[in-house]
Amino acid sequence: MTTLPDTRRPVLNTALPGPKSAAIMARDGQQLSTSYMRPYPFVPDHGEGVWLTDPDGNTMLDFFAGIAVSTTGYNHPHVVKAIQEQAAKFMHVCLTDYPQEVTTSLAERLVKYVEQPGEKWRVFFGNSGAEAVEAAVKLARNHTGRTHIISTIGSFHGRTYGAITLTGSKTKYKRGFGPLLPNVSHVPYPNPFRPPLGSTPETCGDAVLAHVEMLFKTVLPPDEVAAFIIEPMQGEGGYIVPPASFLPKLRALCDQHGILLIFDEVQAGMGRTGRMFSFQQFEQYGNVQPDIITMAKGIASGLPLSAMLAKESVMTWAPGSHGSTFGGNPVAAAAAHATLDLLDGTVRHPGCGESLMHNAAEVGRYILAELRVMQQHFPFLGDVRGEGLFIGLEFVTPDGQPDGKLRDRASQAMFERGLLNLDCGESVIRVSPPLILTREEAEVGLQIMREALASL
Repeated sequence: MTTLPDTRRPVLNTALPGPKSAAIMARDGQQLSTSYMRPYPFVPDHGEGVWLTDPDGNTMLDFFAGIAVSTTGYNHPHVVKAIQEQAAKFMHVCLTDYPQEVTTSLAERLVKYVEQPGEKWRVFFGNSGAEAVEAAVKLARNHTGRTHIISTIGSFHGRTYGAITLTGSKTKYKRGFGPLLPNVSHVPYPNPFRPPLGSTPETCGDAVLAHVEMLFKTVLPPDEVAAFIIEPMQGEGGYIVPPASFLPKLRALCDQHGILLIFDEVQAGMGRTGRMFSFQQFEQYGNVQPDIITMAKGIASGLPLSAMLAKESVMTWAPGSHGSTFGGNPVAAAAAHATLDLLDGTVRHPGCGESLMHNAAEVGRYILAELRVMQQHFPFLGDVRGEGLFIGLEFVTPDGQPDGKLRDRASQAMFERGLLNLDCGESVIRVSPPLILTREEAEVGLQIMREALASL
C-alpha cells in the first residue's frame, strides 16, 4: 500500500533514479529489447489510486495512465476483486473454441453502448489495439471484396505490419521494416490549430473531404476502397479534436461510395472524453455511427484486452477465418466488467460523482480551464485542447512553429517535480490521467505544471 504525503503531493526521497531503481534499470538495459525507449528514470514498484511509488520510496502523481490504459488507477478494490474471483475459477480456455459466460456477457454489454434501434452488432476479442485494428482491416476487405484502405497523417494504429502501414505519425515506426501492407493511402487529419491544405480552422474538415474526393476522381477509384480508418480524436498525432461537422460529413461520403467507416477508439475511447466513445461527442451534429469500432487500452484497467465491434451486417466472415489463442482472456474480461461498472456508474467510486465518465468530463473541464489561464501567462503554450481527460498542450516557437525541444524541457521539469507525463505529436504534452482523478489531485498536478512552466 502506498504511503501518501499528508499534502497529497509527490514525495521525492532521492534523486531519480534512486539506488534500487538504478540497479533494476541496469539489469533491464542488459536483458530487454533495444526497442524500448525508457524516456524517464522511473521504476514502478506499487501504486494506489493516481499515485505510483518506486522501490526507493519516491511517489509520483500519474498524469499519463500508462498511455491512457489505467482507467481506474492502481489497485482499485473493485477491479482487483473481479480479477481474483475469475482467476480462482479458470484463467484460460481458448475463446476461439469454447464460449464463456464472462466474455459473452461482456460482448452483450459493449454493444449496448453503440447499438441503435434496428441495428445489431457483434464482437471479436483480441489482446491489443493493434490486433483489433488488424481484425478490422481483415474484416473490411473480406466483407467488401475491395482492397484499398484510407488512413490519416498523424494517426497511430499499432506496430504490427498492417497497423504500422496504417499509422501516419512517425517514420521511425516504418523505417527498415518494409515491404508493408499494400493498397493503403493517407490523407491529412483536420487539425484546427494547424489547418492542412491551405485551409482555415473553420474549413479544414471540408478541405480534407475535398482532398479525398479529388483522389477519387484522379488516382484512387472509390469502388476499390474497402474502408476509411480514423481516430475520431487523434491521439499520438497530438491529442487533436476535429471540427464538429467533419465526422458526419465523412460518414456521408463513405455512404456515397459504399466504403466502410472504421473508428479507432483505442486511445480516446472507454470514457476518457466523458462519453464511452469519443465519436459520441459529435452525435449532435449528425450521423456519425461507424461500421466498425476498435478499442483496447482503457477497457480492462491494465489487463491486455481489445475488442473489435462491427455491425452484424458487416461481420460476415466465415468460422475459422480469424481467431486468437489468448484474445478475450476470462481474467481480462472480468477486469473489463469491473472497469465498465465504474465507468457507467453501476458501481460508484468515492469522490467521482455518478460515474467515472462523468468525473472525466467534470475534472477535464476544470483542467482545461486552468490550462487556458496558464496559456495567457506562458505564450509558448500555443494551443490547449481536448475533451474530458483527453487533453493536449502544444508548445510553439515565437513564430508559432512546433517547439519540440521546449516541450521536452517542460516534460522533464514536470517529471523532476513528481509528475509522470508523456509527449505526443511534434510538440505536445498529453494530459491523460486515470479517470478517478479528483479535482484536488488535479490541482496538485496543475500546480506542478505551473512551477515547471515558470522554470522555463
